Amino acid sequence: MPEHAHIGSHLRDIRKRRGLSQRELSAASQVSISLIRKLEQGDVQDTRLETAHKLARALRVPTTRLIRRDNDQADASTVDLWAPVRQALLKPARAHQPDEAPTVDGVRTSLEAAMPLFSGDQFAELAELLPPMLRDADAVAETGSDGRAVRVRLLQLTGWLLTQTRQYDAASEALERSLDDSTDRLQGAATVNTVCWLLLRQGKLEEARDLAVRWADDVEPRMSRATPAELSAWGWLLLRVSAAAVRDNRPGEAEDALRLARSAAVALGREYAPHADFLRTFGPVTVALKRTENAAIVNKPDRVLKLASSIPTGGLRPTSNNRNRHLLDVASAHATMRNYGESVEVLSGINESSPEWLTNQRYARDIMAKVIGRRRTLTPEMRVLADAVGLPM
Repeated sequence: MPEHAHIGSHLRDIRKRRGLSQRELSAASQVSISLIRKLEQGDVQDTRLETAHKLARALRVPTTRLIRRDNDQADASTVDLWAPVRQALLKPARAHQPDEAPTVDGVRTSLEAAMPLFSGDQFAELAELLPPMLRDADAVAETGSDGRAVRVRLLQLTGWLLTQTRQYDAASEALERSLDDSTDRLQGAATVNTVCWLLLRQGKLEEARDLAVRWADDVEPRMSRATPAELSAWGWLLLRVSAAAVRDNRPGEAEDALRLARSAAVALGREYAPHADFLRTFGPVTVALKRTENAAIVNKPDRVLKLASSIPTGGLRPTSNNRNRHLLDVASAHATMRNYGESVEVLSGINESSPEWLTNQRYARDIMAKVIGRRRTLTPEMRVLADAVGLPM
């Protein structure tokens, strides 16, 4: 089976080996027969990772047997918006020298001031601010370890942001540079955490799992004297192991990793958020959110709603990336159970608090497609959401 073949060729071959018709596979996977036909015929070249997981689960194979890469790339408007950031990242401009050279303290202060923009998903403002910040960070990194530490953090955030907006090549470059400059294992683990997420979004499940396992083993602390930073780093890597395993139809491994992550969360006893660093926030609520996400991946909407009802998400920021991802799982569960009004209500809440985040979520587009698929008329709220997620009408 060639490495470059689209998912449809893998799907067709494995389905035939299992002796299943397209209709039987549709019934077993709860994926529409029309999508299965389009995938196998090559009319649709790729699909969401969660859809591939449903098909693989029905066929009793690892998800990686169906996929080799995720072609879910950013649209043209997103690519244009972030072009200056990619240019500053990949080709730092050194011809123009400012009147005053940047300082480590100045770049650090600018980064701290920009943190609410990162955690609040203010993509348009960040697209303007990041190019000069990246160039200044390159300059101060040459002055010593303090400057390199500032650049490591900025590159981590840039890599996360580019992953969020599906610009995977540039994200990989930012994260590789961040990891190369990391001066200690916890700093490196924070970068690897985002690298694993990047690999998951690309459908590179085995790579994500192997990397997370290796780093989790390396940073595993002694529980009796572990610091909050160590527990957070270890716990997040275990969550990445669980995420990769559940998507690759390895439920036992996913549950084992989640159980270990919960032990780290219990040792913390609360949500740990160092200096309002939303990427390193970890604790019992974070683990509960990821347990719910795993239930969504294995298509148990009733369990998603049951788990979600007991999660105290009120303390999380409205624009928290983890919280928003969790709310998409809740909206999807409602849609699957035909609670369409509740699904729309959840999506509208996300759109109100995080419009720039929502428009980049293919998951949200799929949920809305499910909501309006059998409706003859749409409410004004549904039309607003369809426009927000880029769903063709």
